[in-house]
Amino acid sequence: MKWEDFQSSENIEDRRGQQQVASGGRRVGAGGLGFGTIIILGLIGYFTGINPAVLIGGAEMVNNMRRGSQEANEQSAPASKPGAPNDQLGQFVSKVLGENEAVWSQVLPAQKNIRFQAPTLVMFDGQTYSECGAARAAMGPFYCPIDRKIYLDTAFFRDLKTKFGGGGDFAYAYVISHEMGHHIENLLGILPQVQRAQARASSRSEANALSVGVELMADCLAGVWAANGNARRQFLEKGDVERAIATAQAIGDDRLQRASQGVVVPDSFTHGSSAQRVEWLERGLQSGKIDSCNAFSAR
Repeated sequence: MKWEDFQSSENIEDRRGQQQVASGGRRVGAGGLGFGTIIILGLIGYFTGINPAVLIGGAEMVNNMRRGSQEANEQSAPASKPGAPNDQLGQFVSKVLGENEAVWSQVLPAQKNIRFQAPTLVMFDGQTYSECGAARAAMGPFYCPIDRKIYLDTAFFRDLKTKFGGGGDFAYAYVISHEMGHHIENLLGILPQVQRAQARASSRSEANALSVGVELMADCLAGVWAANGNARRQFLEKGDVERAIATAQAIGDDRLQRASQGVVVPDSFTHGSSAQRVEWLERGLQSGKIDSCNAFSAR
């Protein structure tokens, strides 16, 4: 993936290497030392036994954002370094975010007549706070619709490559663009609708199905970004799409459940199967159209 010529985004909060102090005087920071058991929010509890860092997504934040703001208020805001970071990884994240901003600034008004408003991306290590609750490395990247920020511990990229068979620049760009997809869903008004529908759901499996729809749509929107961005800049290289597809396969609910517990329980899926995640990423890549990404009507 040729990303070096992308315009860097200034919508970055770099909290890496920062120690944060909660109101009770407890230190939080890299590695989350001193906290004991990590609290996994919402539906991710179905994946007991799996390192949740493998789960790309933000639906769990949608399910918990009402109660999350209380936890966020208990922590003091950490210092951060605004603007594009200078290190190579920080530059990569900033430039991929910047290319997302450039593409969506054109595509969202053109296709849906909605003005694009850029989110902020928070880079952290170990733990930080969000308006949706504590952001922990073990949760993986996520989008908080309350503060409209994407939270990313970049150690996730290393884990994706070394532990789960994903990796490569375009695969990492897919991770970031998936979270941007949740922001696009928010601008479209979809995330609030899903939250209300989940509150009315008659069963956990029904609520889970809505979460799957949110995640598959974000996969598709990541593909829409790539299709339109590549039409502008021809940044994709041989093997990029294949590596992104391998990453989507690696974080399918069925593969993760089979690896951790030896059995697959479709009713407990919150992100979609490997086949579904690949299907929806490819759908966005092939169409370049937001309207092709309605994963709810297809269910």
